[in-house]
Amino acid sequence: MSGEFSFDVVSEFDVQELRNALDQVRREVAQRFDFRGATVQLEQGKDELTLLTDDEFRASAIKDLIESKAVRRGLSLKVFDWGKVEPAGGNKVRQVIGLRRGLPDELARKISKLIRDEFPKAKNQIQGDAVRVSAKSKDDLQRVITRLRGLDEVVELQFQNYR
Repeated sequence: MSGEFSFDVVSEFDVQELRNALDQVRREVAQRFDFRGATVQLEQGKDELTLLTDDEFRASAIKDLIESKAVRRGLSLKVFDWGKVEPAGGNKVRQVIGLRRGLPDELARKISKLIRDEFPKAKNQIQGDAVRVSAKSKDDLQRVITRLRGLDEVVELQFQNYR
């Protein structure tokens, strides 16, 4: 068997599951009595969600709905970057919710340094918004994955392309 095994450390989420969760939120808002006659617009962009509603109370209720539906669909709450609730004219408020995707540069460097310091047999390299980790032993890679799962970061880490 060849000598090198590897995997990629990434931070991704399933866009279709997010879309399904937002559809569930829209359906529930249409049915709930406390949202009767209220304006609730939830739009999904490439890297963000935009919420337009009547007041901050409704914005926080929508936030709770989005979080509960996302968790039921298997999405991490670390995906969402909740912005401030701002006035949007016409007695409405707007909240921009960023979607975190990919490893930020400083986190990729931190992961790379941690692997270099704690696992001398494993090699790593930063490739865009992912970190590729390789070693001669699968056991070494399993120890690296276990250590990285213990990190408490602002993004959810996934391990892909394990070969």
